[in-house]
Amino acid sequence: MASDTPIDQDQINKAVWAACDTFRGTVDPSIYKDFVLTMLFLKYISDVYQDKVDELGVQFGDNKEMIAAMMASQSFKIPENATFDTLYKARHEPGNGTRIDQALHAIEEANGTKLKNVFQDISFNTDKLGDEKQKHDILRHLLEDFGKETLNLRPSRVGSLDVIGNAYEFLIKHFAATSGKTAGEFYTPPEVSDLLAILLEPKEGDQICDPACGSGSLLMKCGKQIQKNFNDSRQYALFGQEAIGSTWSLSKMNMFLHGEDNHRIEWGDTIRNPKLQDKNGGLLHFDIVTANPPFSLDKWGHDGAADDTWGRFRRGIPPKTKGDYAFISHMIETLKPKTGRMGVVVPHGVLFRASSEGKIRKQLIDENLLHAVIGLPEKLFFGTGIPAAILIFKKDKSDDKVLFIDASREYKSGKNQNVLTAENIQKIIDTYKARESVDKYAYLATIEEIKDNDYNLNIPRYVDTFEEEEEIDLMAVRKERLALQKELDRLEVEMAGYLEELGYGS
Repeated sequence: MASDTPIDQDQINKAVWAACDTFRGTVDPSIYKDFVLTMLFLKYISDVYQDKVDELGVQFGDNKEMIAAMMASQSFKIPENATFDTLYKARHEPGNGTRIDQALHAIEEANGTKLKNVFQDISFNTDKLGDEKQKHDILRHLLEDFGKETLNLRPSRVGSLDVIGNAYEFLIKHFAATSGKTAGEFYTPPEVSDLLAILLEPKEGDQICDPACGSGSLLMKCGKQIQKNFNDSRQYALFGQEAIGSTWSLSKMNMFLHGEDNHRIEWGDTIRNPKLQDKNGGLLHFDIVTANPPFSLDKWGHDGAADDTWGRFRRGIPPKTKGDYAFISHMIETLKPKTGRMGVVVPHGVLFRASSEGKIRKQLIDENLLHAVIGLPEKLFFGTGIPAAILIFKKDKSDDKVLFIDASREYKSGKNQNVLTAENIQKIIDTYKARESVDKYAYLATIEEIKDNDYNLNIPRYVDTFEEEEEIDLMAVRKERLALQKELDRLEVEMAGYLEELGYGS
């Protein structure tokens, strides 16, 4: 299946999306996304492996010991019976599901901690694909889809690793668009990720964390900003935690497919069981902490919050049925004291709800941690139509003010989702950096003004977007009405003449 035929991004995107046709109408997208994404990962690492084997074969001929020694240093080690080609050749034989699961397990075992448990929540030998015959046929078709010439993903043919990573992101985005309410569990719209990554100004040497990382796209956008602004530098580290096992697996595979080897992504509940700890059991601290956590999460861990080992809820315990401030409190406590900056996506209720949330909000404002509040348009996020806001916090601010930006009215309308355009994003960034009031768009408020508003951060209290209606010229309206009446009278006479000619006259 080798070829020197070049491939472009659009071709590979169409090919991997076409592979989903095998499942459509039979399996729900929220289920089959794991199979397609895992197969893409398996196909890529198999092709990388085979490419290297062929290259070393040319270099060392029949010297199998030398080839084996060289292969041992590769990014991923793949046992011979676990490659995609082995599975593809056996696709007509019974037991496709079992063979694929065994191959994934063998790859996990061969790569130690690097891929430990990555495939634990993904089983191709599952009744979710139907009875044995249907399952066998579906998986045979899937193997044949990925065995097509278009999806020959060898580096010698594909070139940049970005092509594979972009295809993976393309799939994740399309799955999010068809997965309804579950989409928010694993995906943040790319323009929101881009905006957050730019606003937080990641730099070389930064340690960057997303405590609700989903598929990892927001973390990698921060990494891309550093690569873009610092001559393709990889001098940074990505950290994350994800509660849902299958989504954690997506994140790990996504990292590898984008060449982000310097990462630590943990699996577990960030609030109940934060895994990103130092050797003494304290929370790790980061230069940047950013997240799009689940909106107003019910059952977030309220029962154990009062006895939190790390004192994350010292400003107050969030309400039992709304976990927004639980994530905010955790994120604030993991910021480095000087360089720490934070961006979090929240529902608007976080800005003004009273009771325990009001007390936490007051504390954060009094400590001069809040830097900016940015209102976003509605229907940006998969699975919810409600508008959201971005809160930016900084540990070492240069002033005691908060910038409010109302970007809720500027977007490109879509059938199911609205989109922030490049111009919309740039306007937010320019306004944020200028840190000045802009009529009907932004307002730089003092802490005193916020106190006078009882610490309510509802954006319309600060940004007046009211547009006065034009004064109506009643005399002009009357003149226009009389002219229209005169025209109507003329048409009535004309119509009466036509009717009379046709014999319908009175």
